[in-house]
Amino acid sequence: MTVHLFGIRHHGPGSARALAAALTELQPDIVLIEGPPEADKVIELAASEEMVPPVALLAYAADDSTRAAFWPFAVFSPEWQAIRHALAAGVPVRFCDLPAAYQFGSSERSHRTAASADPLATLAAAGGYDDPERWWDDVIEHRRDGAEPFTVIAEAMTELRRDDEATGREAQREAYMRTTLRKALREGFERIAVVCGAWHVPALQAPLPPATHDQRILKGLPKRKVACTWVPWTHGRLATASGYGAGVTSPGWYHHLFTAPDQITTRWLTKVAHVLRAEDLPVSSAHVIEAVRLAETLAALRGRPLAGLSEVTEATRAVMCGGNDVLLDLVTREAVVGELLGAVPAETPQAPVAADLAAQARRLRLKRDAAERVVELDLRKPNDLEKSRLLHRLRILGIDWGVPTADERRNQGTFRETWTLGWDPGLEVDLVAAGAHGTTVLGAATTVMLKVADESSTLAEVTSALERSLLADLSDALPTLLQGVDTRAAKDADVGHLMAALPALARSARYGDVRGSSTAGLGVVAGRMVSRVCAGLARTVHGLDPEAATSVLELIDGVQDATALLDEAVRLEWLTTLEGLSGRTSVPPLIAGRLTRLMLDTSRLEAAEVALRLGRALSPGTPTADAAGYVEGFLAGGGLLLVHDERLLALVDSWLGAIPDEAFLEALPLLRRTFGTFASPERRSIGDRARALGDPAAAIVADDNELDVELAASVLPVVARLLGV
Repeated sequence: MTVHLFGIRHHGPGSARALAAALTELQPDIVLIEGPPEADKVIELAASEEMVPPVALLAYAADDSTRAAFWPFAVFSPEWQAIRHALAAGVPVRFCDLPAAYQFGSSERSHRTAASADPLATLAAAGGYDDPERWWDDVIEHRRDGAEPFTVIAEAMTELRRDDEATGREAQREAYMRTTLRKALREGFERIAVVCGAWHVPALQAPLPPATHDQRILKGLPKRKVACTWVPWTHGRLATASGYGAGVTSPGWYHHLFTAPDQITTRWLTKVAHVLRAEDLPVSSAHVIEAVRLAETLAALRGRPLAGLSEVTEATRAVMCGGNDVLLDLVTREAVVGELLGAVPAETPQAPVAADLAAQARRLRLKRDAAERVVELDLRKPNDLEKSRLLHRLRILGIDWGVPTADERRNQGTFRETWTLGWDPGLEVDLVAAGAHGTTVLGAATTVMLKVADESSTLAEVTSALERSLLADLSDALPTLLQGVDTRAAKDADVGHLMAALPALARSARYGDVRGSSTAGLGVVAGRMVSRVCAGLARTVHGLDPEAATSVLELIDGVQDATALLDEAVRLEWLTTLEGLSGRTSVPPLIAGRLTRLMLDTSRLEAAEVALRLGRALSPGTPTADAAGYVEGFLAGGGLLLVHDERLLALVDSWLGAIPDEAFLEALPLLRRTFGTFASPERRSIGDRARALGDPAAAIVADDNELDVELAASVLPVVARLLGV
């Protein structure tokens, strides 16, 4: 019986190539691989033609899905090559690391002494390198022929660990590896291949310590019931930048090193040229030729066996990108890291919610893609409507496969939705966690929304849940949520809470039918809420300080927009309330100015009355701060009013001219905030009109200069046709 230890680096193409050759020569009758033993039940799925790396083993605690872990594999991962060799050869293959059941049963982490924290750095320094990654690439990853590296790696690691004794989680892992190895020896296997991280090789070399030694280390470890499956993975998730502890800097480059049959540098820089050309950048074959020459020259000058990532990157920057680091970042994202998404067979065991999502995605032809893409949905089409409902249900579960665009709120009244889709493999854990709420996406989302309706949720939270449930078409949750909104609105004496909740409820009442959702009862509840707001608004706005007035004004604007979506009777009740408050002296100037403007815009006040109110607010006896607040509220609806109404412009202009210097400095921030919200053409027109106030001739000249009579006449036929004249 012989045991062959193959110390590898996780996700190393040189290690993977050397291991594949060594296993072909050895022809072992069993292969033991560092990984969770719970995955032995699903390991045979790796032989399927539908299994396309990168993929990962996902293990999670059956009673607590937040305790989960991934074991990723790329095509250039040595462990993946070992799995494929064993399955193709028809020999047993087992995982031999500490079971996930023990890892999830305890929060203890592995421990390693400071002296052995970075073995690569020690070996690199001995070889005259100041960069451990470059040393490993030169010695291992860039090897394409020559002697196998495993004997040298074992000797080096043995020397590094001479004075190191594993403790904690690391000791437990190595004890279990030895236990699995002893079991294989007892079963009579003749040629045992063990594939593990290079650091663990010395701990598995003969002679092994007594079995009782390892039994003591493993005795009494808490454990949990664990489920295990395969999930798709991405190159981006293999990158160190993703936070993956065993990640590599350049998954795309390593994939190229492993899969390219020859001419590594030439093929890589040709791929880079394709990336840049896809962005309509002028990269010719001459660029590729010169970049290859530069990369190979740099490698020769540095004594490297092959142009590495640093050489091809420098050649790309200098020749193809013209020194532009922005373009180089594009190459890094698209080629060096890449976003290749793997695939798993259809028969792979899945959590119930994950299986339901996979079935719905196939039915709706909604493809999972790691790269972000924008999708527009037409809600008049049944398939697009179903996609929208599915994406909204997933968002309720905290699974953001799709994210609505920023302007989606403004488009809720249309039949169009725009989503940005991008699948993150980490969402697989969220799908498992969603199983605590149900066995389907619909059932789990409904349960989550119903929980919001309990007594601990606020009116705003329940109203938001109601709106989200309408978007997701959760018909079983809607009655309970609607009742929750009505009950809380009746009990809540805080008018501010009612006002904050109204916009979402009004949107739901108006736009639910666009999606085919039932909105029965929403308008009635919203109308009752408006009545309660109207009854208590006078108390709410009375005697507010400027900061509080600003907050209440935002609520008033929200209700103003909301009532435009409700029945005319509800709108009339709201506007009548605002009209009665707009002339009260107890209302803060900011709010009074805004209410007056709303009354003008809705034709509930004549222009002459508005001018009279503005004149009073800007009279010399009014404190400058109060007058400035009134102007800010009045002009919050836009500055075109001052362009078209010369009386109001003259009132504001006269007030500004009469402000004493010291008071003007006090009012300046408010004025800047007011006029700063106007568009540039509005500000320019206001300035032109203000200059013409005291000089009628200037106004005539300005009008003559601005008006092109011939050009204006050319549009009259079109205007007449639009008006039906």
